[in-house]
Amino acid sequence: MKPTGHLLTLALCLLTALVTAAAPRKFTLQSPSGTLRVEVAAADSITYRLYHGDDLMLGDSPLSLTIGDGRVLGAGDRLSGTSRRSADEKIVTPIYRKQSIEDKYNELTLRFKEYNVIFRAYDSGMAYRFETIGRKPFTVVSERAAFRFPADHKAYIPYVRGERGTATTEIQFWNSFENKYVYSELSAWRDGVLAFLPILIESEGGKKLCITEADLLDYPGMYLSPEGPGTSLRGVFAPYPAKVVPGGHNGLEGVVEGREPYIARFDGPARLPWRVVIVAAEDAELADNDLVYALATPAKGDFSWVKPGKVAWDWWNDWNLYGVDFKTGVNNDTYKYYIDFAAEHGIEYVIFDEGWTKLYTADLMQVVPEIDMPMLVDYAASKNVGIILWAGYNALNRDIEGVCRHYAAMGVKGFKVDFLNRDDQQMVDFHHRAAQIAARYGLMLDFHGTYKPAGLQRTCPNVINFEAVDGLEQLKWANEIDQVTYEVQLPFIRQVAGPMDYTQGAMRNASKSSYRAVNSEPMSQGTRCRQLAQYVVFESPLNMLCDSPSNYRSEPECLAFITATPTVWNETRILTGRIGEYIATARRSGETWYVGAMTDWNARELMLDLAFLGDGNFEMECYTDGPNADRAARDYRKHTETVPADRKITVRMAPGGGFAAKITPMR
Repeated sequence: MKPTGHLLTLALCLLTALVTAAAPRKFTLQSPSGTLRVEVAAADSITYRLYHGDDLMLGDSPLSLTIGDGRVLGAGDRLSGTSRRSADEKIVTPIYRKQSIEDKYNELTLRFKEYNVIFRAYDSGMAYRFETIGRKPFTVVSERAAFRFPADHKAYIPYVRGERGTATTEIQFWNSFENKYVYSELSAWRDGVLAFLPILIESEGGKKLCITEADLLDYPGMYLSPEGPGTSLRGVFAPYPAKVVPGGHNGLEGVVEGREPYIARFDGPARLPWRVVIVAAEDAELADNDLVYALATPAKGDFSWVKPGKVAWDWWNDWNLYGVDFKTGVNNDTYKYYIDFAAEHGIEYVIFDEGWTKLYTADLMQVVPEIDMPMLVDYAASKNVGIILWAGYNALNRDIEGVCRHYAAMGVKGFKVDFLNRDDQQMVDFHHRAAQIAARYGLMLDFHGTYKPAGLQRTCPNVINFEAVDGLEQLKWANEIDQVTYEVQLPFIRQVAGPMDYTQGAMRNASKSSYRAVNSEPMSQGTRCRQLAQYVVFESPLNMLCDSPSNYRSEPECLAFITATPTVWNETRILTGRIGEYIATARRSGETWYVGAMTDWNARELMLDLAFLGDGNFEMECYTDGPNADRAARDYRKHTETVPADRKITVRMAPGGGFAAKITPMR
């Protein structure tokens, strides 16, 4: 029997509907200038491609969430609608390397019944996030975040510390987020070893991709691991802890005993972190990227009480004073000396590092008898110096509210919180919760032994610094180490995520051949001027003076430069840079500019263009490597000159060298 016209029409309609349902919906999202393009496809899965100009940076990269009831968000759900918007705003930054930043982007939102997927395109990169709408509690069993490259690129890989492919994934979830970068092809990734963020990928033509995340407040942090034959990476997330017990360093860490069958749990609507892919045609663009800060949730409330500044630090120099008439160590006389030193030189804070509480108690109320804490805090306040206390994670977490209340009432200004060593959802939530509680009592936090910054510094500006860096402390014990090369990689990778407590300022300086690890009288690698330059190049709102007050008193010129250098800025300019080789940075505070430059182990000459100074005459106080700095790394020369009319200066640096300058208008 032949089909009637009505049946033919019905059949054609059904066929059309099936084809339409299976066909992907495709969308193109361009950055404001059109330089960057994101192509999104939504059908059986959601994928995206990323282009920079005509260059494919990421191929079809899938994203999805598997939730506890078995559904996969981002896999075959019916698209209920889309929306687009553009933004061009100025973000005023209270504590940052710039007074304000431009927040300019185009946005595409894919709307589904119970969730949205939001894409943003900036001229300097892209980001996407999931946003759930449902009111019911749910768990996230897994997240698929894949980054598929068009070829086997080279990368700067920050492997989890100490792991060489034999450790379990669970052991790797317990780490301090400190390690050097391994430069290799993606296909040479070490078997079974995770890497933490940020990670830098080299694309064709010298373009770079920096992968990180932002607005991480209540979700596990992302690691990366290979997916496929050297051309794809996937996100890996620590499952939610089933039980946490005291352990690790002096019982101050939280050791996970068992995991839940999910990575995150929520009681209602949730906004997951932004997955961020920064694109740079030139290396210097990486060192001047603001995406992590721009994508973070803005602060609520008044944080004008947060006071950035310098810190006289005790631990790196092992409380090692000389020329004094008392036995140095964790005691009242030593800390009064540190306080006096800070007061004499306009240093805002002194930190009491590990040792001021009774060992193995994990109790911040049990102060050792050698310390009279109320007396020392009052003594410091009388000299306009604030005290910051070191605190292990377990010691603070057992009674955050009580500890903050007690020490804030005493006059303490903040805590350096250490040995967190995880980034599962429970630990990420601790960071946010601790910041909120500390803010209620007017306390600052400096997180050590923790994951990279991911926007919390904007949401809670009292979180004034982070470690997550293989800092100068390594030179106390590591003989086989190349800190110099690492220091000219950091501004292009780790610092893209935010500030870092690198703890610079060594007055004992060593050439490549003369360096050795000494715990009680440590030295730096590279020249004296390199240490000075780091106060300009490295972003650090709460910035340590790592060396002994006795050593600084013997070096008044260098001490004067360090203490005069601000820790937050009105303006930042990256003058030139090449990852792993050199960098030169200029930062402005008021009318005064500071310039810092560093090189690798190669002697180098850079021509710096200071045209940004504008009209007028300027005086430049320079600190340059001395003629013998390649052998005696402490050799430097200080001189003052007028900035040339053409605004071009030549900087010469010794191997492992540096350059620092302070530029002021001439009246």
